[in-house]
Amino acid sequence: MTRTEKTAPPADYRLLLPEGWFRILLDPEQRDGAVDALVERQFHGIDNAPHLKEELRADLRHRAAKAYRGGGIELYLSLQEAGPFTIPASLLVSLAPLRRTEPLPPHALAEAFAQDADPAAATEVSVEELAAGTAVRVRRTMRQTEGEREGEDGGHVSVSVEYHMPVPGTTEYLLLTFSTPLEPIADAMAGLFDAIASSLTWTE
Repeated sequence: MTRTEKTAPPADYRLLLPEGWFRILLDPEQRDGAVDALVERQFHGIDNAPHLKEELRADLRHRAAKAYRGGGIELYLSLQEAGPFTIPASLLVSLAPLRRTEPLPPHALAEAFAQDADPAAATEVSVEELAAGTAVRVRRTMRQTEGEREGEDGGHVSVSVEYHMPVPGTTEYLLLTFSTPLEPIADAMAGLFDAIASSLTWTE
């Protein structure tokens, strides 16, 4: 981490997640083992779908490698169930260095996000006071579809909630990126995401 002289940076952070979320550490030495454990869990007792099993393994390894290249530290995937269905959601924790000699105030970052908001997405930007400090919250609702790009109606809608949290004693931000494709329960999922972000604490 890039240190500033005023405050010693924390050694780590701690997050509380509900039961049913699976953690994948993105470090290359750890992620394949975590991906394999998740795949084996999802296909426990299923022996007649080796192709689907390997497709899931390859997809998760690709996602994990891509997230790591973007500064990702760990990835959480929701395995929570509602009746016969699994609630799809994810949380990516990343470290976002800023090329600055002084920390960027959260209000300035929030203003920049508001000015640069994608017109294709419904975007809400706010500054929140959490136990871990002042954070910038960005909620986006985006419609992503091949048909839409061709001028057709309908399409897949994804909802994301980002929390940009200044790391004390550094010029870096810890980024929590939550996402779900379930627009009908987006508000409920956003509430869950907010609760998880609010649980973050820095450790010495």
